[in-house]
Order: sequence, then C-alpha cells, then structure tokens
Amino acid sequence: MNVTEAAYARRAIKHFDPAFRIPEGDLRKLIETTMQSPTSFNLQHWRFVIISDMELRRQIRALAFDQPHMTEASALVLFTGDTMAWKKDPARYWRNTDKPVRDLMTGMIGPFHDGRTELQHDEAMRSIGIAMQTLMLAASEMGYQSCPTIGYDHAAVAKLVRLPAGFVIGPFVAIGKGTKAAWPKPGQLSYDEVVVRDRFPG
Repeated sequence: MNVTEAAYARRAIKHFDPAFRIPEGDLRKLIETTMQSPTSFNLQHWRFVIISDMELRRQIRALAFDQPHMTEASALVLFTGDTMAWKKDPARYWRNTDKPVRDLMTGMIGPFHDGRTELQHDEAMRSIGIAMQTLMLAASEMGYQSCPTIGYDHAAVAKLVRLPAGFVIGPFVAIGKGTKAAWPKPGQLSYDEVVVRDRFPG
C-alpha cells in the first residue's frame, strides 16, 4: 500500500478486537515512523503517551463519553506537545549538521519564539496534527485501523497523565484491529469548494 492508498483507506474505526495485541515491535515502528514528521525548526515538540495500564484506560474511557475504542483498541496513544521545546538545549535539534548551519538555525530559534506565547502553543499543536496523520497513515500501511479522538475531558485527563507545565494536550489515537467497518464517508466537499487560487474572493 502506498501513501495515496493509505490516505484513502484510513477511516475512523470505533470498534476494535479487544483480544488483539499489536506486537511491541510494530508499535515501536509506528512511533519511530511518526517521529519522521516535520516540525518547525526541527523542535520535535511531540511527546507520545502510550496508555498501557488498563485501569487508567478505563478511567479515560469514563472521561470520554464511554467510547469503546478507548479500552478495546490494542494501543492508545495520547499526543501531547512541549511548548517550551524551543528553550531546551536547541543545539541538540541540529547536532548532525555542519557548524555554520547549526549556528544559524539555533541562533534563530530564541528570537523567533521569545515572548510569543500564542505562537509557541500553535507550533506545538501543529506538530501534533502532522504527527497524528503520519501515525494513522503508517497504521493503514501496516494493516491496522485507527481512530483519532478529541471527545474527552481534557483537563481531567491531563491530571490523570500528570501533564507537565508548559505542555499542551492533543487528541488520542486508538490503534488495533477493527471489528466493524466505518460508516460510508458522510460527505466530501468538492475540489472547487476547498481550493482557492491566489486570493479569496473580495
């Protein structure tokens, strides 16, 4: 399956085989593939919280409108992002480059982010969004199904996972073997409605 096929095959699956377990090697491959996702200044804001403890998953399900995939899916990954990644030894993000490139890029990181709290937040969330799609496409390519989920009590879950200060919390992605097909696609907008040439109409 190529990327285009994976994009068309990927659907939000709500029911999973609770007896199936993704091999640890496959889960690691999924996360390592997700880590290839691009981020601004290569800051790699994302932190992937793999929820393995079933009691914790039951507590999360209770905070997520009792959605079955929160406990039935083989893997449950919470996407979080570090808004302060730009402050944390930025040279390490460029350690494999030549010194002139490293000095240039690390010298830009501080001035670009300093004092811009909205930008810091938005960059972490953008990084999460790109990484989520990478994970779901990789899961499709590997023969797994997935479901992104924003329907939960974010503040309560943040407490459960001990979300550090300066971190944002994003969606969950459940991954496993689906037992029910997705509904038919509910309604795709047309190409002409979503594509704008140069400028929006005045």
